[in-house]
Amino acid sequence: MDPLKDHTIQFSGLKDGAHEFQFELGDDFFAAAGEEEFEGGRVNVLVNLHKSATMLVTNIHVEGPVSVRCDHCNAPMDLVVKGDQRQIFQLHGDPSEDDDELVTLEPAAHSINLTHYIYECLRLSLPARKVHPAGQCDPEVEKALGDLAVEHEPVPDPRWDALKQLKTKRP
Repeated sequence: MDPLKDHTIQFSGLKDGAHEFQFELGDDFFAAAGEEEFEGGRVNVLVNLHKSATMLVTNIHVEGPVSVRCDHCNAPMDLVVKGDQRQIFQLHGDPSEDDDELVTLEPAAHSINLTHYIYECLRLSLPARKVHPAGQCDPEVEKALGDLAVEHEPVPDPRWDALKQLKTKRP
């Protein structure tokens, strides 16, 4: 995702210690994400930043409703997400030492843009399966899926029976 200027924090003028920043993600953010997964939303973002002489530690908290499609009936639905992520920015060091949680900034850097990290936190807060609560899916889709469902008793695989006999057989 491309960085949005709204999520840039100028850290060069901040005193060492704790600082708090708030953002609200709206349709502009979700349009910039360019992903079909999100159709919109109103998500509040709280960033707690702790600045020291050598690093910036950010704790990102996202919370609010996002518009997504139901995995069962493909109807639109609002899903409340809540997630946390920590990101550490090292002010001095070897850029080749970066990993998932530690990012080394250029020596001349005076600001950080958190758009990517906010998006990452939001994306990771989505459940693996997004479905309506029971009884709230599109009734027409439910009916069509019910008509296509095949009800049958599973036929046991005879190979399992042969393996079970080996377990009970004594040498």
